[in-house]
Amino acid sequence: MANGIEFDWDDENRKHLEAHKVTPAEFEQALNSDPLDLDYQVIDGEERYRSVGLTNGGRFLLVAWTVRNGRVRAVTAFPASVSNKKAFLEKPR
Repeated sequence: MANGIEFDWDDENRKHLEAHKVTPAEFEQALNSDPLDLDYQVIDGEERYRSVGLTNGGRFLLVAWTVRNGRVRAVTAFPASVSNKKAFLEKPR
């Protein structure tokens, strides 16, 4: 648990991150960095959110996530686009 958020990890969601060279720790850091929430969609009856956050190493990530059983579950993550980085940097603090 980090900053009060409990994360749900298993081999399946770790593989999705690994495919984009993102670690679970980086995913957690991005969500704990006061991320910019972009939007959400309902997929298969489940709300899936997209946010842009910053890792401790200064990497901007677009993270897709959901809440299951009270825990944040990673769907996937990958390097944020230039426009996503700009939106994150320009958001009101």
